[in-house]
Amino acid sequence: MANSIQSPASNLLPPELLVQLERLELVSRKIFRGRMKGERRSKRKGQSVEFSDYRNYVAGDDLRFIDWNLYARLDKLFLKMFMEEEDLHFYALVDTSTSMEFGDPTKLQYAKQLAAALGFIGLCRSDRVKIEPLGQPLHSRSPSLRGRQSMWRMLEHIDSFESGQNVSLDEGIKNFCLRNSGKGILVLITDLMYKTGYESALRILLAQNLDVYVIHVLSPEEVNPEITGDLKLVDAEDADVAEVTVSRPLLSRYKRTLAAFVDGAREFCTKRGISYLMANTEVPTDRLISNYLRQRGLVR
Repeated sequence: MANSIQSPASNLLPPELLVQLERLELVSRKIFRGRMKGERRSKRKGQSVEFSDYRNYVAGDDLRFIDWNLYARLDKLFLKMFMEEEDLHFYALVDTSTSMEFGDPTKLQYAKQLAAALGFIGLCRSDRVKIEPLGQPLHSRSPSLRGRQSMWRMLEHIDSFESGQNVSLDEGIKNFCLRNSGKGILVLITDLMYKTGYESALRILLAQNLDVYVIHVLSPEEVNPEITGDLKLVDAEDADVAEVTVSRPLLSRYKRTLAAFVDGAREFCTKRGISYLMANTEVPTDRLISNYLRQRGLVR
């Protein structure tokens, strides 16, 4: 259970959230060969303790797995097959660009809590867990964690993520892929607000044979702004300035543009086998995980 000492890191996973997360597990839609046998069963046939099926003996098979009782009855050689337990790697990549500091709670704080919650689920099931900020330099390493005893180390690491790492999405994902060659689940948590777009970056991930989820984080103020009058807008990441008069027609056009952007991202991802979810930060983390991410097959 959670440590009773209060710290900024402990606020990421309050005790009432931990109780809910302990009952869940992460699920991959793909089968990956792990380096170590864990608690997870794979559809891949192996040689562990739980019997699965028979197949015909082929010259060169291990004689220890022949069912001699079946041979005595049928005068044919059959090999016993077993369910092998699988080691799952879970990665979360958190956007730490300046635009993620928007909102209350900020999109970054929401993304950090979501990454911490999913990471905790993985730790409870002895998965390998690694959580990184998107702007992490190429040769900097994040800890690879395993087991419930690693929870506080994970929380302290995530709590250290700060906004202002304004690398392009392409560069951040390229660096991630160069640092991490393991196969598994990757959850990218981002607002997708990059002037160069997101398409080429997501194509890079597709080439890694990862099970990819994109959680598109937006604040209520972005989804449904309630501002009017003359404004000077300053881009948080490159300081570009635009002066606008916000009117009802302009707000309507903005909402149509945002809806088209969200639909375009969802369609791009869905066509390529990437699971997409738009997450409004006013939706509590526990509901996002137990309802929406369960529906998309990431947790059960």
